[in-house]
Amino acid sequence: MTETSTPLPGGSLSGKTALVTGSSRGIGADTARYLAEAGANVVINYRNKAPRAEKLAGELRGLGVEVLVVGADLTDAESVQAMFDEVSRTFGGLDILVLNASGGMESGMAADYALQLNRDAQVRVLETALPVLGEGSRVVFVTSHQAHFIRTTPTMPEYEPVALSKRAGEDALREMIPALAERGIEFVVVSGDMIEGTITATLLERANPGAIAARREDAGKLYNVSEFAAEVAAAALDPVPPGNTRLVGDTSSFAGE
Repeated sequence: MTETSTPLPGGSLSGKTALVTGSSRGIGADTARYLAEAGANVVINYRNKAPRAEKLAGELRGLGVEVLVVGADLTDAESVQAMFDEVSRTFGGLDILVLNASGGMESGMAADYALQLNRDAQVRVLETALPVLGEGSRVVFVTSHQAHFIRTTPTMPEYEPVALSKRAGEDALREMIPALAERGIEFVVVSGDMIEGTITATLLERANPGAIAARREDAGKLYNVSEFAAEVAAAALDPVPPGNTRLVGDTSSFAGE
């Protein structure tokens, strides 16, 4: 992780509990770290990287916060329910839910896997979390400009199925905003450009060599993992932005809707 100043004031999340999906590595891990540095108890969720998740948990416990590590397949309803049952038993409730986990470029998965994970699973996780999300809690959905603006700005062919599925997930979650508001739950979408050093960027570069460098040149700068994670963590505490959308980095290459 590069040196990035802590995005949240120390103690600003003391007594709060946050769950970050897909937080054993990458953006999710750094987001969990920033939330813990601000005093939040943290739930680390992973699919199959248990050793990494446990290593991160040990590091965060060193900050003096409580950490729960829960493995769950977000595309499996029973697995998701079991995760939130454990959260409820351990902490009683949840103040921050960061929907970070996504995918779709992995090889050997079903044809509709991107849609299962990036739309259906996101909705399932939020619906299953509702009983533990109290009034004043915050939900943060993490996406990319390539997905957020896919209706008006084409993306690389290799990424298009993922972008379409993530936008479908964003749309489905946005439809829940009125119901969330009735419960006093706030919702924010954080959209960023391609992020240097992520699994997605690596897979995209493999499929389309030079793609990341070309995007970096167009944008002038691409955020790295820790820089973007700082924005995601800040979205858990900052006032909800207009349109429930926090845009990170250059958007001049993308046409608005």
